[in-house]
Amino acid sequence: MPRPRATAAARVPEQIGRAAGDGARDGVDAPGKGAVVRRHLVREQILQALRAALAGGELVPGEVYSAPALAGRFGVSATPVREAMQQLAADGAVDVVPNRGFRVAVRSPRELAQLAEVRALIEVPVVLELARSVPRERWAALRPLADAAASAAATGDRARYGEADRAFHRVVLALSGNDQLVTVADDLHRRSQWPLRAAGVDGAASAPGRAALIADAAEHGALLDALTAGDLAAVEALLRGHLRPA
Repeated sequence: MPRPRATAAARVPEQIGRAAGDGARDGVDAPGKGAVVRRHLVREQILQALRAALAGGELVPGEVYSAPALAGRFGVSATPVREAMQQLAADGAVDVVPNRGFRVAVRSPRELAQLAEVRALIEVPVVLELARSVPRERWAALRPLADAAASAAATGDRARYGEADRAFHRVVLALSGNDQLVTVADDLHRRSQWPLRAAGVDGAASAPGRAALIADAAEHGALLDALTAGDLAAVEALLRGHLRPA
């Protein structure tokens, strides 16, 4: 049965150890309550690791993975893995395969186009309104986020770039002051990052994939330039192009 590449999985035991320690320090002395806190933290760590593996192509679209096999890779029991996979099933990232495990969903071009359309319906009017109301000097504070995304893109690491890309969009949209909008937009963004096919050798994007990441990252800087200049037409054109699926 296919197994995720070691990189994401290898980071999980250490993270889980920290989470368990944090749960103990947070402390909850009541019998059983601390264990519940730690279990929740472990499940969240597993969920984040699985999402990174999806974005990076370590979990291959169309393949079936069992909770016990993944648990063995992560060094935990099957229960938090199964709970995390159930959350991914609710998100539409995987499908439940009775008596076998979970099949990683394959995003069709049509599905990706639909996600991009919904993202544009949400983000474009919000960012245009921000372009009218946010002082231009505020956009300069976002330049380090654009640079971080460009740095991640240059490595060809799709999971790392995906996190940097989402961080940039979250901070831009957070300027609206609407937390619910940020949550909904971020969920759509994460869904749109799931790959149509597996990543290249060692989880890095292939050469064309890396070039696409670099081009995508460059659009963050161009968008900030347009926002700083107050060029609404350029802001809209750049954002719509940026949201369009590759």
